[in-house]
Amino acid sequence: MSLTGKTALVTGATDGVGRLVAEALARDGARVLIHGRNAERGAAVLANLKAANSAARHALCRADLASLAKVRGLAADVLKQTDRLDILVNNAGVGSASRGGSGRETSRDGHELRFAVNYLAPFLLTHLLLPTIRRSAPARIVNVSSAGQQPIDFDDVMLTRGYDGTRAYRQSKLAQILFTVELAQRLTGSGVTVTCLHPATYMNTTMVRTAGHTPISKVEDGADAVLQLAAAPALEGKTGLYFNRKQETRADAQAYDARARAALWALSLSLSGLPAGT
Repeated sequence: MSLTGKTALVTGATDGVGRLVAEALARDGARVLIHGRNAERGAAVLANLKAANSAARHALCRADLASLAKVRGLAADVLKQTDRLDILVNNAGVGSASRGGSGRETSRDGHELRFAVNYLAPFLLTHLLLPTIRRSAPARIVNVSSAGQQPIDFDDVMLTRGYDGTRAYRQSKLAQILFTVELAQRLTGSGVTVTCLHPATYMNTTMVRTAGHTPISKVEDGADAVLQLAAAPALEGKTGLYFNRKQETRADAQAYDARARAALWALSLSLSGLPAGT
């Protein structure tokens, strides 16, 4: 798909898969808005984007996705930068390893951290940007999920009992897939497609190393899989799908349970402060 004249936003783009995806989109002609928390790393990626495509007005938008207020600020920043958004890649996330030990962590808003960063932040960000995305149709939303999935316990979504970081991570990643399937159905006929994927297993990323895993694949593999969903002509019009790397497959059964998706949607609207019925 020709990316000349297109605008893309990639979250978590200052390192790992997100950085490679952002740089590839720029090389292929897109204007790329990158999100990250670290100013120094962001500036380095921005310089790479400008070297790859100096004609486009690339930009860095900083925000900590552990704060819903900062997510709203990120959306506002993006909308100041552009009046169109052809590609949104929700890539930013936090792994199963705790930042300060093995215990349960919470976001600025008091929500379980992995659920907040990996799922609730992109849920809110996507909704805030959706009017612009719809006006830019045909457009694509890509959610970077994982093959590590665990059904959501709606009696204890925030895992206040028997907390385990791996369970929290897997639940948050399945929540992304439920969101993908539900949003795709709600956007039927709009020209906006929504897909998600497991990019690759145990890539050589900071997240994987922090969790104590030995990398068995490369970030280039994951980036290539993300780019397929973001820009490949063969995926034009394909929506509501989950991919393992570049192969369409089935996610956990809960992703296809309409009642579970409705329950998660209602909870997410409430937690993110969006109006009921959105």
